[in-house]
Amino acid sequence: MELYKHTALEIRDMVLDKKVSSTDVVKDTFKRIDSVEPKIKAYLTLCKETALAQAGKIDEKIRKGEKIGQLAGIPIAIKDNISTQGIKTTCASKILSNFTPPYDAYVIKRIKEEDGIIIGKTNLDEFAMGSSCENSAFGPTHNPHDLSRVPGGSSGGSAAAIASDMAFISLGSDTGGSIRQPAALCGVVGLKPTYGAVSRYGLVAFASSLDQIGPITKDVRDAALMMNVIAGYDPQDSTSVKEFNSSKVEWFKRLEDGVKGLKIGIPKEYFAEGIDKDISKSVYQSIGLLEKLGAKTIDISLPHTEYGIATYYIIAPSEASSNLARYDGVHYGYRTTDYTDLMSMYHKSRSEGFGPEVKRRIMLGTFALSSGYYDAYYLRALKVRRLIKNDFDEAFKKADVILSPTSPIPAFKMGEKLDDPLQMYLCDVMTVSANLAGIPGISIPSGFTKSKLPVGLQILGKPFEEETILRVARTFERETDYHKTKPVI
Repeated sequence: MELYKHTALEIRDMVLDKKVSSTDVVKDTFKRIDSVEPKIKAYLTLCKETALAQAGKIDEKIRKGEKIGQLAGIPIAIKDNISTQGIKTTCASKILSNFTPPYDAYVIKRIKEEDGIIIGKTNLDEFAMGSSCENSAFGPTHNPHDLSRVPGGSSGGSAAAIASDMAFISLGSDTGGSIRQPAALCGVVGLKPTYGAVSRYGLVAFASSLDQIGPITKDVRDAALMMNVIAGYDPQDSTSVKEFNSSKVEWFKRLEDGVKGLKIGIPKEYFAEGIDKDISKSVYQSIGLLEKLGAKTIDISLPHTEYGIATYYIIAPSEASSNLARYDGVHYGYRTTDYTDLMSMYHKSRSEGFGPEVKRRIMLGTFALSSGYYDAYYLRALKVRRLIKNDFDEAFKKADVILSPTSPIPAFKMGEKLDDPLQMYLCDVMTVSANLAGIPGISIPSGFTKSKLPVGLQILGKPFEEETILRVARTFERETDYHKTKPVI
């Protein structure tokens, strides 16, 4: 039946109209997974039996005429750093390889309440630390558009699963671009919400002041659908913003309003040297299209952009070194079998349990927080973070949204940057500032390079104005068909 080719909203409507059953949708999705997953390797865990059982319950509710949720019958993939009761949550790390959470994250609870069907957990860079999905303890994920290339990271499994039609919606987490960058490299839609708009309860912490959960989807309408479900206040997350009542956000009503009269800021710092020529050309063409549709573009400056990577790679590792201290072989996770005393048990458990990139970031963070260096590195980074936030505040006095490339380069060859961490970190140069400032951003497909690799257009918005960036994204998507171009696997 090839149901897997449809969008999530199309599938939901077909299920509600009784044109197909939820069970048929799940069976067709797993048939697709059986066909292409051996080449892509997007999943770490599959939940076929529980997914079919859940689909049967939804079909029964529809037969009885009971109330059905917004995600009725939609197969959904979850990044494997989000807690799922009864399903392993490994963070793609050996140290959590046997961890099964006893509770659901807030977003998982909401998905279940709205009759979504969880079909599996997706691969990622270990503890979400990476830009290529190669840092997984269980092997890399491949880009569906070119199997010799990376899907981006850290939510590479979630993006690849959507690009290859192995799920209709997936969840990722974004600490420095980990939803938007893989979405761009895989040619799908990825939305990072405002910090505080979506509860982090149940998300395994990497850098707590930067982490956010968000959707990766086939089109913009599906992203709005998922935000309608997962956004909102949660008292279990102390950083969840009570004043942001998602029920008042008109996620769909303004989606088709167009961009006439909107002011789009073009930051000169995001079009400097180092941007791939095909990407730069594609983004400028996208800006031209939005101008034709009635938007007004203005030149803006975000002068502290050049300090974004350095600031991020002090703050994020510092928070990681603290958050990951709990994995010591006693409180959580893997414990070595070969030790002589308590200290050697700590040492060997962490040495054997963590991969190289996680160890690198723990050491960087521990150094930045150490006595005598705190003021020189961490405190100074926090001050620069404020300057970056001030840049955006000033820019949004003139512009309603800001446009830029999502990634400076298209998907690169597997292994190409593994031995050069600095080059890998520079992949995040377009995305980290939004996390430091706490603002929302979305990446949408905006073209292809001469090598037929996807290009992503990033749209950044004011805090808690996700509906505006979704509206701009939907306007662009309505006039183009880049999001409909499927990889040949």
